Amino acid sequence: MRMKHVVRERSVLYDVSAPRRATNVTINADLLRRARELDVNLSRTLESALVVEVAERARQHWLAENRGAIDAYNHEIERSGCFADSLRGF
Repeated sequence: MRMKHVVRERSVLYDVSAPRRATNVTINADLLRRARELDVNLSRTLESALVVEVAERARQHWLAENRGAIDAYNHEIERSGCFADSLRGF
């Protein structure tokens, strides 16, 4: 069930059907040696880490972009309460 959620999130972050492209990266030599000894798939591992990083940066960007509206909404709720307050039974 959790895996489906991750795939759905990925599709919002980037086009999962886009072709793969070769790139160069610089990695600590000893870490690379250990990863190869342990048969770590470098491309898949980097891609998974980038999904997490891109999601977090996109979240931070969205929050910064919408900070004014969020603050205004929260201020209004503090001042006037929530529209459903009168419907609550607790």
